[in-house]
Amino acid sequence: MSNSPDGSGLTRVQSYALVVAAAVLLSAVLAPVAYDRATASDGTVAVVSIEGFISSNSVSSVQEDLREARENESIDAVVLNVDSPGGSAAASEQLYLSVQRTAAVMPVVASVKSTGASGAYYAMLPARDIYVTPASIVGSVGVRGGAPGPSLPGEIKSGPDKASATADQRRAQIETLQRAFVGSVMKHRSDDLELSRTEVAHAKVYTGARAVDNGMADRVGSTPEAIEQAAEAAGLEEYDVVRKEPPRLGGLFLLSTEDGGTVVVERSPAGYEAVDTPTFLMVYGDVRTESEVIGNVSA
Repeated sequence: MSNSPDGSGLTRVQSYALVVAAAVLLSAVLAPVAYDRATASDGTVAVVSIEGFISSNSVSSVQEDLREARENESIDAVVLNVDSPGGSAAASEQLYLSVQRTAAVMPVVASVKSTGASGAYYAMLPARDIYVTPASIVGSVGVRGGAPGPSLPGEIKSGPDKASATADQRRAQIETLQRAFVGSVMKHRSDDLELSRTEVAHAKVYTGARAVDNGMADRVGSTPEAIEQAAEAAGLEEYDVVRKEPPRLGGLFLLSTEDGGTVVVERSPAGYEAVDTPTFLMVYGDVRTESEVIGNVSA
């Protein structure tokens, strides 16, 4: 290469400058690729919301989200984002079984934002860890049910056993559900639980801080911390987070009773036949079914 000062060739300095410039350009092109490879996600944590009154309608949406998480190979862990007082006993049991199926194939961690009581607490029992805030409300391990109503005047039955349950039969049904609920708490929480079976059956509610102390919950922490714990349990260092939106409540509205209770009613062009009116409730607080209010109004 010429070093002549007349400009007919490149000097060593100019050649070196060209090499450096080319290296800088090349690194600028390749750096994002290298960065992407270095920060590539190891997997994904799905956040599934359980919010509001637990009914057959709301549970079906959550069950679908959990089923998708189990069947999606890119999902490695699930966080339950819970803010619910519970609801129908039957729907709460369905949700419990769905969470249990999910926990059998991947880590599941629960995070209680405000309330995770009664049926909502039942549903998240299979989770490996339950995160709460200091002021969260958890517990209320119990079942509620209305007393049997009187037979309709002139009612005709198709068979001798086709009749409303007696008060004793209804009480026995509630006690059976209660034993199952308490038994599930003892099964899933017994290693950390500081409460006796009898104390659990008292159906008390506890603040988050107290629940951690007595073993009804595991840790005080936020939902992001629960996500980190779920990712760690799944062996993920770099991970994505996908959030499943809670079901829209556009088809529901709330009525307030004279004594301050709340009624959950579903809008339906078919009338009250399609309203979810559970006989048994796993719910904390004064939440009532629509049928109770209709009965009170009729009376």
